[in-house]
Amino acid sequence: MVATTWMHEQVTAEQYATWTEEQCAGIEIVDGMVLVSPSASKRHNRLARLLANALDTAAGPDWNADVDFDVRLQDVPLNNLRPDVTVYRAESIDVAPTRPGHVLLVVEVVSPGSETTDRIVKADQYARAGIQFYWRVEQIATGAPVLYTYVLDPATRRYREGGVFTDVVKLATPFPFEVDLGQL
Repeated sequence: MVATTWMHEQVTAEQYATWTEEQCAGIEIVDGMVLVSPSASKRHNRLARLLANALDTAAGPDWNADVDFDVRLQDVPLNNLRPDVTVYRAESIDVAPTRPGHVLLVVEVVSPGSETTDRIVKADQYARAGIQFYWRVEQIATGAPVLYTYVLDPATRRYREGGVFTDVVKLATPFPFEVDLGQL
């Protein structure tokens, strides 16, 4: 088997822009290198979609919440992540690529194989890009998922812990939001 060029060389933003939607599906670009993600489970996808729906309803007309699309954190080297849920400015719906300045909140749903990436790597990258809120959802084999919330400290460009929720989430920021995790 012959390895394609993208497996050995950094991808630029210009190169990535020429790729088809099929080529971009299921990958992220970190420091210019392509990372292939395994397909998410149905449970993971359902949890992300239901959470996005709840966030979209709560966010009001100025914000949209959606699943599984690229957020361009930086161009050189290219850092292009695909959060499980992204809350972004409604006015930027047709702007591509979506930039950190468009994004209020990103959510990652942790799955087997994404633990370190979601808990450490992505949190660091989102914080350095200036995304104000980061939420991490841990799936539990039995029972409701657990939600960890983080808020950006702009001085350090690191997240500080918000709250940990195991049943009903009730928050005032970034907008009034309430959801029963057991219903997701």
